[in-house]
Amino acid sequence: MTQLTATAIADLLSKQQQFFASGQTRSQEFRFEQLQRLEQAIRAAQTTVFKALADDLSKPAFEAYTSELSATGEIAYMLRRLKRWMKPRSVGVPVPFWPASAAIYPEPLGVVLIISAWNYPFQLALIPLIGAIAAGNCAIIKPSEIAPKTSAAIAELVDQTFDAKYIAAVEGGIETSQSLLTQPFDHIFFTGSARVGKVVMAAAAQHLTPVTLELGGKSPCIVDADIDLEVTAKRIIWGKFMNAGQTCVAPDYVLVNRTIEADLIAAFEVALKAFYGEDPKTSQDFGRIVDDKQFQRLQRLITGHVAIGGQYEAATRYIAPTVIAQVSSDHPAMQAEIFGPILPVLAYETLDEAIAFVNSRPKPLALYFFSKNSRDRQRLQQETSSGGLCFNETITHFAVSGLPFGGVGQSGLGAYHGKASFDTFSHYKSVFRKPFWLDLPIRYPPYAGKLEWVKKLIG
Repeated sequence: MTQLTATAIADLLSKQQQFFASGQTRSQEFRFEQLQRLEQAIRAAQTTVFKALADDLSKPAFEAYTSELSATGEIAYMLRRLKRWMKPRSVGVPVPFWPASAAIYPEPLGVVLIISAWNYPFQLALIPLIGAIAAGNCAIIKPSEIAPKTSAAIAELVDQTFDAKYIAAVEGGIETSQSLLTQPFDHIFFTGSARVGKVVMAAAAQHLTPVTLELGGKSPCIVDADIDLEVTAKRIIWGKFMNAGQTCVAPDYVLVNRTIEADLIAAFEVALKAFYGEDPKTSQDFGRIVDDKQFQRLQRLITGHVAIGGQYEAATRYIAPTVIAQVSSDHPAMQAEIFGPILPVLAYETLDEAIAFVNSRPKPLALYFFSKNSRDRQRLQQETSSGGLCFNETITHFAVSGLPFGGVGQSGLGAYHGKASFDTFSHYKSVFRKPFWLDLPIRYPPYAGKLEWVKKLIG
């Protein structure tokens, strides 16, 4: 489905609401069938998606497969567990209300809107959709127009796989998003910046529509002196420069114990050469910046003591993997999420100082800590707040379906992946049942002489 007018969007929503009202999406068999159809469609579209991601982001096929087409793994995870998740859960009933039974029933929300981001444009649209289908909803997807080739590939895949009255993809720019946001959806799932997240939340408030906001922020990476230096450097460089740094959970800056600052930067340089060669511009494994606007923004951040990289080429939107050393908190790269291949390095004297620095800033989407010291790792877990936390690793937690993924505070609202996706797109209805055969008069007026009995029953 291509771009639609506001009237056509309203008509599409109405058709999906009617289809949802028919009850067809609710059965386990229907959900299983649709998930399996989507899995097959993703596999069949692999070549098309590879090319689209290469055109939009110069994304290597390896990264495209592991970080985008890995959505099929999410489907497999859902299919193995969905039957269990759909079952009602009984809860106990207090003695004063006997005889009775109570249970919680998961039910679909209705018609949901998914607005995805451009940095991982395929999986950030498809993984929420998988959760919406598993929970029994209809859905409209709005792929990011900033990655136009992938947006078109998603629209084609959805159009060929589903009837639009059930699942549809709507392409377009800001005007299309604005038109969609005026509609009374049952849930809105948004991935993007905090600035646009506020716009989405304000629009949703007009219909009291619940929202999930997957935002971002400056994810810190704290490096202790007690580490395996080579492994630490490789894992940080891998997590930071995958997708040319355009990853919401990429290490945004490094806080390193001052005693190993120079050694860590030297290890970074070794890792970068091992990954991308002497000239990353010629590497087939290093991507490009998505558009000129982002390129120009990032270019302005390359100031100060550039320890590694710093080169750029406007014609191809290439920015070399760049490490900036001796950074202070007022450096331009420390003012907002970088979202590109630039890594500032700050030094700290004590772990107390590093924790205080992190806690003085908005809560991040991810926090990384490299240390062999288990007590210090426990301190980080207890004394900081972040959407996710990794010890001696970067970004991999995003790929674990059993771990809910989401932010906290300014880095997001709500979570998804695996069971968390099913929960996000479900309403848990409380159902209470009571027979007619026993009806004690103690609860009815007049109340004279009954209060002491009630106190004994309730306690």
